[in-house]
Amino acid sequence: MKAAILQPTYLPWCGYFDLIDQVDTFVILDNVQFEKRSWQHRNRIKTATGLQWLTVPVLVHGRFQQLISDVEICDPGFARKHVRAIEWNYRGAEYFDKYFPEIPQLLTCPLGTRLIELNLRVLGWLCSTLQVQSRFVRASELQATGKRTELLANICVEVGATEYLSPLGSAEYLLAEMDAMTSRGIEVSFQHFEHPVYRQLHGGFAPYASALDLLLNEGPNALEIIRSGRRPAYLPCEVALPQAAEA
Repeated sequence: MKAAILQPTYLPWCGYFDLIDQVDTFVILDNVQFEKRSWQHRNRIKTATGLQWLTVPVLVHGRFQQLISDVEICDPGFARKHVRAIEWNYRGAEYFDKYFPEIPQLLTCPLGTRLIELNLRVLGWLCSTLQVQSRFVRASELQATGKRTELLANICVEVGATEYLSPLGSAEYLLAEMDAMTSRGIEVSFQHFEHPVYRQLHGGFAPYASALDLLLNEGPNALEIIRSGRRPAYLPCEVALPQAAEA
């Protein structure tokens, strides 16, 4: 059984869904420290002036070591701003009318909502709409302990995974700590995803926007386009540490 483990992301990019689409179990790593100004609470959409950030405001003052699962949204009004930005920049997209009506309710959060609740709701909707299927598990609901690769390895053992597909950006520390995986009989490979080009509004193609950009422009073709960017996974021996540091 193959697993992947990633921190929850707001409005994830295409490569995030490529990873989920390749595994049997996808573990939401929500029991590690939250990082301010990270993909955990922001992402980008395409506009006439380039990629624009959509950021969910969260409580961070005096909470420097809070876990992702504990982060609270501090201003529910962000939803109205994000919905307006999406509407303004994508109302000319071919599949805008098909998917946009669900977005206001999807992003709307009452006061006191935790960021993880929003991210899981958005992720679930995007997976369902894109028809990406995998078993979802929250790391905070497991018993696995440890740090970095040891934690990942213990999670794999607890969910019954014998194969682990890692994002390439984690290769530097994972390769240095590979014994934690191999000692538990877990085979490791690294995602190889080359961003596909698809129809976009507002001029030339800009990669690394939220997958929402792909969905509103390409609709039912979105998953096929995501899969077109997939390449055979890298084996650990094929990944050099300098390359991993740049990923």
